[in-house]
Amino acid sequence: MKAIEIINQGSAGFLQLTERPIPVAKEGEVLIRVHAAGINRPDVLQRIGRYVVPKGAPDIPGLEIAGEIVGGDVSGSDFKIGDMVCALVQGGGYAEYCTACTKLCLPIPEGMTPVEAASLPETYFTVWSNVFDFGRLKGKENLLVQAGASGIGVAAIQMASAMGHRVFATALTEDNCRACEKLGAERCINSTTENFAEYIKEATGGKGVDVILDIIGAAVLDKEIDCLADGGRLVLIAYLGGRQGTVDLAQIVHRQLTVTGSTLRPRSNEFKAEIARNLKEHIWPLIGAGKIKSVIYRVFPLAEAMQAQKLMQSNTHFGKIVLQVI
Repeated sequence: MKAIEIINQGSAGFLQLTERPIPVAKEGEVLIRVHAAGINRPDVLQRIGRYVVPKGAPDIPGLEIAGEIVGGDVSGSDFKIGDMVCALVQGGGYAEYCTACTKLCLPIPEGMTPVEAASLPETYFTVWSNVFDFGRLKGKENLLVQAGASGIGVAAIQMASAMGHRVFATALTEDNCRACEKLGAERCINSTTENFAEYIKEATGGKGVDVILDIIGAAVLDKEIDCLADGGRLVLIAYLGGRQGTVDLAQIVHRQLTVTGSTLRPRSNEFKAEIARNLKEHIWPLIGAGKIKSVIYRVFPLAEAMQAQKLMQSNTHFGKIVLQVI
């Protein structure tokens, strides 16, 4: 099969099209003929040597795919050979074939193409886990999504908004701010020209937001603590703006704040399977009803994976970047 491999991993790392054996599905796995694969930030970090691949995971990058089940173990599942699915995988997505845990496959939502569906698993699993599980967003609580123009951002805005929550976001340009608002953000604050913490406090009558989903980190940490409501939760999933920041511990203690973080890839299949069940029950019907949509910025052929990753590194995109394999 054709696949993408990493050459000279590190600062000089690049991606190259190569030939690899078709992987063999183990018990509890299916073999998927990949139609499309999503590009994610960990893929880029893996290429430049700043992301440790879990033991046993493929060295081929790619964490989310969509395609046809062509073999493997479908026993005890709702799937059969020939079904079209999207799946969260441990790696190997930048290839013509990839194995996936059967429990981490989901049917392609009604009306979606494989290219659109390939943009869902990594981002939607991540958002559900961090916003609704770790962040415990519920009831009439509100959410701030940092970097709303990212793949994670557009998923979080839509999911929380479709479930009835008040959503705020930040972005780097006015165009991206307006695009976030069209997806369901009540207001997207331009973080290059506005103080998001001041706006949030004003918009919420001084209360603040209940949950913040953050991929920026140290550069905005003090403002995030300032605009959390009493009992609020800050969930960190990346630190693109720095990994070392200063926190006023008195704020956390006296206002009962929670600052937590997580990463999805090393988690067990059982942990991820519970997320898959929640997505199928709560989010897939909203996609089918047209209340949540796939937001694709650009599609590249498999052979141009390096160009796709460079686009992600430029931070100029809105939504997802996808590789089309078939």
